[in-house]
Amino acid sequence: MSGPEKAELKSMNVAEDRRWQLAQLFPEVVTETRTEDGKLVHAVDFEKLKAVIGTFSDILLNQKERYGMTWPGKNECLKIIQQPSIASLKPCREESVNFDESENLFIEGDNLEVLKLLQKAYYGKVKMIYIDPPYNTGKEFIYPDNYAETLDTYLAYSGQVDADGRKFSSNTEAEGRYHSNWLRMMYSRLYLARNLLMPEGLIFISIGDDEASNLRKLCDEVFGEENCVGVVTWKARVKPVNIGEAKFRPQKEVEYVYIFQKDFCEGVFQPLLTGGQRTYPHDLDGRKYRLATILKSNRGTNYRSTMVFELDGYTPPDGQRWQAGEDVIRQLKHDGYIEFRDGTPFRRYFEDEEGAEHDPFYCFMEVDWSSTSEAGKHELNELVGDRHGFDTVKPSRLIRTLVQSCTTGKDNELILDFFAGSATTAHAVITENQNNLGNRRFILVQLPEPCDDRSIFSNVAEIGKKRIRAVINGFEKSNLEQIDLNEGKAVDLGFRVFKLTRSNFKVWDSEQAAKAPEGIAKQLELHEQHIDPNARPEDILYELLLKAGFPLTTKVEKVQMAGKDVFSVADGALLICLEREITKELIKAMADADPLQVICLDEGFKANDQLKANAVQTFKARSQGKDKEAGIVFRTV
Repeated sequence: MSGPEKAELKSMNVAEDRRWQLAQLFPEVVTETRTEDGKLVHAVDFEKLKAVIGTFSDILLNQKERYGMTWPGKNECLKIIQQPSIASLKPCREESVNFDESENLFIEGDNLEVLKLLQKAYYGKVKMIYIDPPYNTGKEFIYPDNYAETLDTYLAYSGQVDADGRKFSSNTEAEGRYHSNWLRMMYSRLYLARNLLMPEGLIFISIGDDEASNLRKLCDEVFGEENCVGVVTWKARVKPVNIGEAKFRPQKEVEYVYIFQKDFCEGVFQPLLTGGQRTYPHDLDGRKYRLATILKSNRGTNYRSTMVFELDGYTPPDGQRWQAGEDVIRQLKHDGYIEFRDGTPFRRYFEDEEGAEHDPFYCFMEVDWSSTSEAGKHELNELVGDRHGFDTVKPSRLIRTLVQSCTTGKDNELILDFFAGSATTAHAVITENQNNLGNRRFILVQLPEPCDDRSIFSNVAEIGKKRIRAVINGFEKSNLEQIDLNEGKAVDLGFRVFKLTRSNFKVWDSEQAAKAPEGIAKQLELHEQHIDPNARPEDILYELLLKAGFPLTTKVEKVQMAGKDVFSVADGALLICLEREITKELIKAMADADPLQVICLDEGFKANDQLKANAVQTFKARSQGKDKEAGIVFRTV
């Protein structure tokens, strides 16, 4: 008799997910097979795939010269992406604000490992990503010097285990892989981040001159060149640098924000109103409108003979033509958008269709100090004191402007920043929610990077958490006054803190087991007591919750069933039982609750195979009709 399924203790397998997507497009080239442990996976027949795509693609694949971007270590990036994480995110109530109610997250840890852990629960759920990654100036870029981007590297770096020679350091030109190191770091993170975006989701990436060109090429590859929405130029500094040789060069006063969308969707990005206000002096049946020329020069490179034609007795004079072809112009006339005044045609623009004037999103007012890095630093000083050690800080106004461009605040939109720094994104989201009673949520991820000697803080993550608390404190009074205006619900002034750490379970390491017989013996020894004795029930709960595909902010209640504690997740959709002694009465009570899934500790059955088999049959027998024909999914860990 088959036993319960084993609960997955690794993050989503990105490579397997890609094969599954390929199977949806070309089912004939993918076959299903089972691994030695019985797991169903997809295998790709590449010869069939080439046959299906066609002979032209074969020619392209065999060409020795192809356009593309490559660098030393790119292939290693793909291996890193495909390696699932076996880490966990540990809840830290003592550092949180309103832990049980807030839907905002601050995750302290290496963002590569965290992005892997978020794949299953947040796949396709993020509306907006904003990141301010290292600009690779040779000073601030942090990376593992032995190129081992693993959980062990992070734990050594953060002091959770013995360093064993691992350290992080700045990326200088003397390294020999100056640009390659940066590309390697960014590629894997952008690849995983794209998975988290909704189809209409957008990513905004701040960058300076040092890596701007490489970032554009990298994003073209990850997101597709056709999905580039545009580039925002903003004035980061008002005062010129003029130090040393810099005075003989153009001053670096501007920085950039690259904008890409996951899939091509019209209207996902709304340029903000940063220019002057148009006037609409004319009226037609109660609709205000303005007039603008519909003619254009017809000389030199602008010459188009097909755009010179007669309309209602009017033909453009020599040297001029219509702005569009005859079909378009006649359709505009038919729809009431063309008006003749003193024998000259004009185009009508209606106020209710057009909105206010905006410029090309350039620096949010050319010399406005409040949108500069200096203003961002002053803003941070006001919240955490001036001994934070940051030289440049993004102003919250910049990120608020980007938030306004693609969110409404009314649909629980999720905003992710996995290079959180001093938590400017959280500041911007909370402020924007407060201003329009919005319900946007944020997820911030920050490496606990040590601060320099100028700072009173131990690491950057501590600065971010203190800033969020200060912003919350500043809004708490006004938030209480606005509850009645927001359908009785206050703006979310809280955040849950989680920290990256090892799994609470000893996960089978196939690489160690394969090295030698003693490797297998060591793995078997570890699995005799496979639960960390120091793990708290809440630590285990949130690890299982996330790896079962539920967001970290999912509603959880502790309930009593047959005299035992059971965690009810998402109003009973998932039951997690961490009791070390499971009884048949408990199994019946959980089955009677009619959840979709049940997860129990394997050791709770005390090696009683009969009790475990009965549990499998009990859960399998329960059904809620078409949505659950196979009964309740039962897993052990």
